[in-house]
Amino acid sequence: MKKDSVAPAYHHSNGSVHPVILSESGPDVQPGAGEYELKEMVVIDCRPNAKGQREEDALLENASQSNESDDTSTDQSPVPPAPLKETSFSIGLQVLFPFLLAGFGTVAAGMVLDMVQHWQVFQEVTEVFILVPALLGLKGNLEMTLASRLSTAANIGHMDTAKEMWNMIMGNLALIQVQATVVGFLASIAAVIFGWIPEGEFKLNHAVLLCASSVATAFIASLLLGLIMIGVIIASRKVGINPDNVATPIAASLGDLITLALLAGISTGLYKELGYNDYVNPLVCVFFVALTPIWVLIARKIPSTKEVLYSGWEPVIIAMAISSVGGLILDKTVSNPNFAGMAVFTPVINGVAGNLVAVQASRISTYLHMNGLAIGEPDPASQKCITPCSTFFGSGVNSRSARVLFLLVAPGHLVFLYTINSMQGGHTTLTSIFIAFYLAAALLQVMILLYLADWMVQWMWGRGMDPDNFSIPYLTALGDLLGTGFLALCFHILWLIGDRDTDVGD
Repeated sequence: MKKDSVAPAYHHSNGSVHPVILSESGPDVQPGAGEYELKEMVVIDCRPNAKGQREEDALLENASQSNESDDTSTDQSPVPPAPLKETSFSIGLQVLFPFLLAGFGTVAAGMVLDMVQHWQVFQEVTEVFILVPALLGLKGNLEMTLASRLSTAANIGHMDTAKEMWNMIMGNLALIQVQATVVGFLASIAAVIFGWIPEGEFKLNHAVLLCASSVATAFIASLLLGLIMIGVIIASRKVGINPDNVATPIAASLGDLITLALLAGISTGLYKELGYNDYVNPLVCVFFVALTPIWVLIARKIPSTKEVLYSGWEPVIIAMAISSVGGLILDKTVSNPNFAGMAVFTPVINGVAGNLVAVQASRISTYLHMNGLAIGEPDPASQKCITPCSTFFGSGVNSRSARVLFLLVAPGHLVFLYTINSMQGGHTTLTSIFIAFYLAAALLQVMILLYLADWMVQWMWGRGMDPDNFSIPYLTALGDLLGTGFLALCFHILWLIGDRDTDVGD
């Protein structure tokens, strides 16, 4: 058998010359004993060249500038875009219009609640009031969380291609339908429990009515608002606006109004059916619950939503429970004719606070993602102990946005109060004492929430939890509880000091 001839050759790498083995039969030559050292030297010295070749291929395929390691050179993911440079003025300018739009949406929701509180279903089944903060809170639990996730994905380049964008849209829509159905069902159970404990009386037909109304409202509202959010985020990126500044306020601009209108309409229609067709309410419950497995299958196919599908329940359920406590406060307060005027202001004070804190939480989360930090790796630029001073008076971009958002509270609420007064909504005259107490409650509520957002997002990030999925439900639910509690306290104090007026708008 003829032995392949082996001849020395020279390969230039980084300006040096090294001996290599050439063979007629190809590179897979078994050298003899005397050639062992030469083979070892060849393998070691060829590594830089092989790496350089791989880097060249990666550069050609990805248009990447990375040549530091084998891992980075073979990374096929697109390079995230650079963060948008934002000043206080630009932040305020981008947030102002969506903030006002969202505020007028909450004003409309307040006017609707002020009107429907006198409807028969709200008078006979007062537990419907307990559903109001929980279902209105879905915009924070689901739609704002969806907006935050998609805003982050858009900012870091995960929606640049049509395939990636379509996968994100389908997965997230299916995910929020699953969450909306489950949360709506659990909210009705909480309403039944909170209504049954004080009264000591359980009515099965009212319980089924609450379940059907809650599940149907949550499902339809989440589907409509989810589609709106997707359109807003895609349009924002196309016109060069940071989606974090506009997506979450717009989610709330129609969120409260749509959800409250659906709840009032659906509950009224189903209440009328109680006397004629007993099977309608259970059938509605079964229909929407039966659709859940379909949404689960769709959400499981997308990696980004599959994780949330299994791990994202804790904040949503706990937030629903917190909002239900706020609903109990609302139920017990507006049921008293002396405090009927509270209804029109509740969606406004809670909606404004939820909008602002959702913007801040979404911005901080995007900031951490775009800094290239891995989830679980603390931000070296942040203080170990976050204080209110560092939140509002720091030099970073997040402190700057916190100041801008806080400064929007008082002017915004004055505009919304004037709008309510002009439309003769509610049952309360806007005296200077009332406005002072109302603004104090609103400012304290937002100050607490912005500080909690700074602390909570950093805390969750350092413990390996994605703030986009966990922070906003907690923050908006706490906003509902604080806002409803502070507002009820204001009305009680005003009643005690003699600032009483319950006939406006009747």
